[in-house]
Amino acid sequence: MNTPFSYDSLDPALAHKLVDAAGLGDILAKVENQERLSFDDGVRLYEHPNLAAVGWMAHQVRTRKHGKKAYFNNNVHINYTNVCEYSCKFCAFAAKEGDARAYTMEGDDVERKLREFDGLKPTEVHMVAGIHPNRGYEYYLDVVRGAKRAMPDIHVKAFTMVEIDHMLKISGKSEAEVFEDLRQAGLGSCPGGGAEVLVDRVHKATFRDKIGPQAWLDTARKVQQNGFKMNATLLYGHIERTEERVTHLVKLRELQDECGGFMAYIPLAFWPFHTGLERHGHVTTGWMDMRNIAVGRLMLDNFPNIKAYWIMLTAESAQTALSFGANDIDGTVTEEKITHDAGTTAPERMNIEDLQNLIREAGYTPVQRTTTYEELEAVGG
Repeated sequence: MNTPFSYDSLDPALAHKLVDAAGLGDILAKVENQERLSFDDGVRLYEHPNLAAVGWMAHQVRTRKHGKKAYFNNNVHINYTNVCEYSCKFCAFAAKEGDARAYTMEGDDVERKLREFDGLKPTEVHMVAGIHPNRGYEYYLDVVRGAKRAMPDIHVKAFTMVEIDHMLKISGKSEAEVFEDLRQAGLGSCPGGGAEVLVDRVHKATFRDKIGPQAWLDTARKVQQNGFKMNATLLYGHIERTEERVTHLVKLRELQDECGGFMAYIPLAFWPFHTGLERHGHVTTGWMDMRNIAVGRLMLDNFPNIKAYWIMLTAESAQTALSFGANDIDGTVTEEKITHDAGTTAPERMNIEDLQNLIREAGYTPVQRTTTYEELEAVGG
């Protein structure tokens, strides 16, 4: 096997000189002293031409937190309906009721679908979907119950903040009652989708029908205050500007200071095909992908994990991202639909052995984890 790329092979004194020569010595000093970076620091990190220097600093933080460990899990995806009352410009997944490609799974359908994966022995099912205009509050509980009937011990990670906000609005119940219902049904945690970019300009231009930045943050606060862990995302590579990405990161960091319930940050690369932004969009570059991983690691000092989601990045870029600040590449996935409808070239599944080999080849030690980052197994690098 060829020796993998690694910043660890750089002499630290030489690396410091290179960062200083790039004009980033003041940011490096903050990083080494574990001081919080400012908004202006974030803008500089995004716009600085020397990506290698930015990546090296992110790698130092990643190594300090996680050493050579790189996490993955054994998970499956079920997108239980693509029927959605919203018309977000970046979405290729949603359909209107009556469309030829529209589908809706009931709780029993989710149960049957998950039983198909029994031989894979997944520890997590990830479930998100559209906002169906004709399904009530109990529908969401039934979806979770269906998953738990199929696999009582599986961790159900389900519902974006858009779905949670919708449930709170249509339930006719108090906030505490809704979250207790979800807990009793079997919900374990929430993914971080639906945030897109937490600024009003992007919200109005690309997903104005859906809840806006403040509502997303308010709902995430409710989720965490009611005892559920969750992740956070950023959808990048469409119409957002540098300052808007940094604003997004600062808002996430502030909420993490307040509640502490975010497990991981996941920058999501935008795939434009079959979306309302296809004419203006393009597939993100490796340069942009690594930049978003690295800046996320440096700005989000209170987030324990940075995930390189291989479905959106491709496996090869996720592998490289492990040296730019990421310490997680997600999992086996299985039958993800949302990104594939938008044109990703990644496969729909990767088996555990392939994930382990991907991580080892990049020079890291694969560690299988639970959804909440408890370590299940470490396999020598």
